[in-house]
Amino acid sequence: MAVLARLRTEQYGYSLRVALGQDGLEMEESTLYPLLRRLESQGLLVSEWREEEKRKKRFYRLSDEGEAVLTRLHAEWRRISDSLERIL
Repeated sequence: MAVLARLRTEQYGYSLRVALGQDGLEMEESTLYPLLRRLESQGLLVSEWREEEKRKKRFYRLSDEGEAVLTRLHAEWRRISDSLERIL
């Protein structure tokens, strides 16, 4: 859910990893890159290769379907969180 939310704004893999780390969600490259490929294969992300700073980088962003899934996941997260708050 955090990856989808962060990719509302286009980013390449390393910048996404740094942003997640700054949010307190450290993620290894060996976890992040397969996740990005899987999310793209599911139609939740779109990507394109571009040259930046004389290097080719793959930029990812949330697709329309990804936005819809993120909205549903967020609503489900809120319901679970609210239930846990009542229990605790």
